[in-house]
Amino acid sequence: MASKVAAAAMDFTRIYSTLGLGKETVAALQTFRKRHADAQRIYAQLSSQPATVDLVHYRSILKNKAIVDDAEKLLKEFKPVTYDANAHVKAIETFEAKAVSRAKETETKIDEELKELQATLANIEEARPFEDLTASEVGEAHPRIVEAVETMIKKGKWTVPGYKEKFGDLNLM
Repeated sequence: MASKVAAAAMDFTRIYSTLGLGKETVAALQTFRKRHADAQRIYAQLSSQPATVDLVHYRSILKNKAIVDDAEKLLKEFKPVTYDANAHVKAIETFEAKAVSRAKETETKIDEELKELQATLANIEEARPFEDLTASEVGEAHPRIVEAVETMIKKGKWTVPGYKEKFGDLNLM
């Protein structure tokens, strides 16, 4: 009973905002809370109804007593079916184990990527500024640039394609 009072006293919108939950998580929690409240309401309705069948009353009303005898016999013989939930539990446990292993694999991949990114960042921070680089160093780093420049010189092209479109014509005349 105290849990119902505590649940009613909680301000869930404030909790959602302070925890910084995403929209999908908040929607899932609200759906769960609604289903839980519906289940509690249905349980309360069903538990308030009588669970016993008054066969004496039916014998006094009905003319055909054989129907009441058959019903009484069926009620006495009725045994609820029990289900072996172990198969479902094992399936859930295997699913959980697979999910945990995939999460660990993802974690290792993310850690590797993070290390690579940190190495790249350190490399960028340690690199010399662009202004300090020489043309030969750029050519050594990217030999295709040297090849492209040599080809342009052989063909007599002294302008870079797209330069004027991007930076404009700087000729004064």
